[in-house]
Amino acid sequence: MRQYHELLRSVLEHGWDEPGDRTGVGRRRYPAAPKQVFDLREGFPIVTTKRVPFRWVLEELLWFLSGDTNEKTLRARGVDIWQEWADEEHTSRFGREEGDLGPIYGYLWRSFGGHYPERDGVDQIARVLEEIRTKPASTRMIVTGWDPRECDNVDLPPCHTLFQFYVERGEVLHCQLFQRSADLFLGVPFNIASYALLTHMVAYVCDLAPGTFIHSFGDAHIYFNHFEQVKTVLEREPKPLPTLRINDPDGSLRGGGLDALLSFRAEHFELVGYESHGKVPAPVAV
Repeated sequence: MRQYHELLRSVLEHGWDEPGDRTGVGRRRYPAAPKQVFDLREGFPIVTTKRVPFRWVLEELLWFLSGDTNEKTLRARGVDIWQEWADEEHTSRFGREEGDLGPIYGYLWRSFGGHYPERDGVDQIARVLEEIRTKPASTRMIVTGWDPRECDNVDLPPCHTLFQFYVERGEVLHCQLFQRSADLFLGVPFNIASYALLTHMVAYVCDLAPGTFIHSFGDAHIYFNHFEQVKTVLEREPKPLPTLRINDPDGSLRGGGLDALLSFRAEHFELVGYESHGKVPAPVAV
């Protein structure tokens, strides 16, 4: 995960300070931050210089894929990373009940262009899986999380905005993510692990091998109140990467398409050999 360290250093050294950001915290930002390329065949890309809770990453991704947008569902699985945006103070301004986050990732991935909360839009996940199956040379294997009609109807519009799949020679699946806004210390370690996991999952249900995950950025930034935490991480030596094991004893999910993808549960996955340095707590900018 030395790429992640290089990204942090790039923003620290070349970014400019923006004290008047949306959150009021202030941040150092750098739109020219270098993209990261992770070969999934060399190990699962998860940050090792601080502890990243893989189960939380996994549960959040399964929640997105389900199309659910109620934070209470995720919290019932023991994951509270969306809680700050789900209280009555944040949801009432949009006329929604507490916990209802509105048209965020799950809705946009599974019902893009619909009339929230009705599920009458385009299921982008189903569409991209069909494209992979029937047109593997296509350059249209895209899922977008940015709907300009909805981006002001939520407190936190999608930060990881658009991802695209590529099939190499009918055998290997690659994924590239464009992230419009990237909180490098708290958010990006989650994002790297999440999209690496998604690439493994999609490859599995499409009977392909996972290839690379490519991560590019619009605005990469470090919040002012994360500088000391970043320094701590950069002083640590990265550890070897773990591997991801998919537990599918009878092979029923291999090549199973959308139904198989939506059948995945936490018990299907095991991160083997993950060793990391200790946690580095940091406040989230809401």
